[in-house]
Amino acid sequence: MRTPVTIIGAGLGGLTLARVLHVHGIPATVYEAEASATARAQGGMLDIHEHNGQPALREAGLYEEFRALVLEGREATRALAADGTVLFEEADDGTGGRPEVLRGELRRILLESLPPGTVRWGRKVTGVRLLGEGRHEVTFADGTAVTTGLLVGADGAWSRVRPLLSAAVPEYTGTSFVETYLFDADLRHPAAAKAVGGGAMFALAPGKGIQAHRETGGTLHTYVALRRPQEWFTAAGFTDPAAAAPVDAAVAAAAPVDAVAARVARIARIARIAAEFAGWAPELTALITDGETAPVLRPLHTLPAGHRWDRVPGVTLLGDAAHLMIPNGEGANLAMYDGAELGKALAAHPDDTEAALTAYEQAMFSRSAAEAVDAAGLHERMFGDDSPHGLIAMFTGAGAGPEPSA
Repeated sequence: MRTPVTIIGAGLGGLTLARVLHVHGIPATVYEAEASATARAQGGMLDIHEHNGQPALREAGLYEEFRALVLEGREATRALAADGTVLFEEADDGTGGRPEVLRGELRRILLESLPPGTVRWGRKVTGVRLLGEGRHEVTFADGTAVTTGLLVGADGAWSRVRPLLSAAVPEYTGTSFVETYLFDADLRHPAAAKAVGGGAMFALAPGKGIQAHRETGGTLHTYVALRRPQEWFTAAGFTDPAAAAPVDAAVAAAAPVDAVAARVARIARIARIAAEFAGWAPELTALITDGETAPVLRPLHTLPAGHRWDRVPGVTLLGDAAHLMIPNGEGANLAMYDGAELGKALAAHPDDTEAALTAYEQAMFSRSAAEAVDAAGLHERMFGDDSPHGLIAMFTGAGAGPEPSA
């Protein structure tokens, strides 16, 4: 293939594309805004599915490395009532098709599989423009720029590449997650650890819920869901800059006054969220009130269902940049599958990039539209008026639909 490939975003989708291209002998460069591979935490557990995520890793030649990352037992699932009663429980017997790994570890093996220098760190995109004949210029915050014959936006929900193809912008769904962690929970928070069990736990009610997943050892990763307008979270204090950063001893020693103020604000935010679950079992609310990291707000946004665009020469999108949807356990899987399928299409059409992009996009539009419908349906089962009964029906086979992922 004669056209150089420029990928914006070193998430799982962009890295899978770069790796599949490398397997086929096609060079690519990935530009990433983060300063390094360890600049921030990469999120929690991912269940990697047999029909999309796992085939993508096979195409990347990394399936065995992926299997070595699997945390045994984490496919276990339980649903609890607000009073802590177990409504549904399924053990992980090792035969499930959705093995769990840590996102950061999966990203690590993808990064390590690429030639040195493939990823250019600290290159935040500030603008993109069409130069004509399928060529584009990408400018970065450091004042540099690159010109490319094939530009791929793998840069997530707020993609800087998307406007070249579509005027669509993500819209707030009306629901946000608030994320926090408990560490060494089996010893320090045994009641909460017992409630979560060995895998994923869901305690849901109409418009809200407490979801948690056991990661490595005794680490419990919690997402509290609330259907509230964004202004509600602003009033609860989530605009404070300290909302996204824990207050640790080093910070307190360097700036004790600021640290105390941040801690007070953090406590107030936690209390406001916990108040929405008044009367729930203490082992469940402890997942909020005993959190050992500052609560981080994760507003849920989506692109329009069935988002698509007309073919524009020399540019395309993958993952959330192309089809941002309500979380349903498919986002990372779809992004990796997009990357693998795009890489395969480019390898199959070495002298006709436009044919490759057309084939890739038409298939991607179809599968992502179907997944968006399933995601909306699952979200309604989890947080709609019939919650948690709709989810229990799905778990027990009384209702169709995809399995949720914490």
